[in-house]
Amino acid sequence: MNNTKPSYQSNFRFIAELNEFLKPTYRHQRIAYRFTHSLGIKDPIEAMGVPHTDVEQIVVDGRGVTFSYRLCHGDQVTVYPALANSDIKPPIQLRPPLHKVRFVLDVHLGKLARILRMLGFDALYSNAYEDRELVNITEGEQRILLTRDRRLLFHRRVVYGHYVHHCHAEQQAREVLRHFQLSHNIHPFSRCTHCNGKLAAVDKDSILTQLEPKTIRYYQKFYRCQGCGQIYWKGSHFDGIADKFRTLGLTPP
Repeated sequence: MNNTKPSYQSNFRFIAELNEFLKPTYRHQRIAYRFTHSLGIKDPIEAMGVPHTDVEQIVVDGRGVTFSYRLCHGDQVTVYPALANSDIKPPIQLRPPLHKVRFVLDVHLGKLARILRMLGFDALYSNAYEDRELVNITEGEQRILLTRDRRLLFHRRVVYGHYVHHCHAEQQAREVLRHFQLSHNIHPFSRCTHCNGKLAAVDKDSILTQLEPKTIRYYQKFYRCQGCGQIYWKGSHFDGIADKFRTLGLTPP
């Protein structure tokens, strides 16, 4: 009786920044992937280190497929990240479209969360979030999980996410804006940088007791966070905010 398991092989090629997830010897070349039984195409992609959340298109022998595709012997697979051009028109959707762009960030990305809020994006963050809570939030609220912990993105319940490659907050913000094409979705002074609450215009007379005398004298327009009550105005610190916008390659508000 022959107990030898069948041996199959497919070839994978990863495009652009997806190569950063691979072992150095695998980058920018065709990778032979051997397998002995039928399996979904997402399994070998993640086995080679690429989170499914960062995959935008999968092309097998010239046609687009979804994560449910079953890998076959001899398949020639090309895997694309966001913003990379493939020959498949229109592109095959790998996940349901998001109706709102909202984020939840892991404990390593506090500075990025503040910048995203400054730009007007809904960005949940707490340095007390544990992994399970992050997964529950991204699944339950359909938020995009931003993380520096790649293993979080392999979780089957995480549908929307992105591994943040850069280490510095300004570079991270530029990366997120580019990856999700958000340059036209910026609404400064609409989110509290402290708690992520929405800002609303507030009558100056109703907050006089919370203001310093010089602030009362020189400024007329004020905003209050509907969550924590923090008061905002375009004071002397606004020059620093304008510089931050320029650093991000954006026009100051």
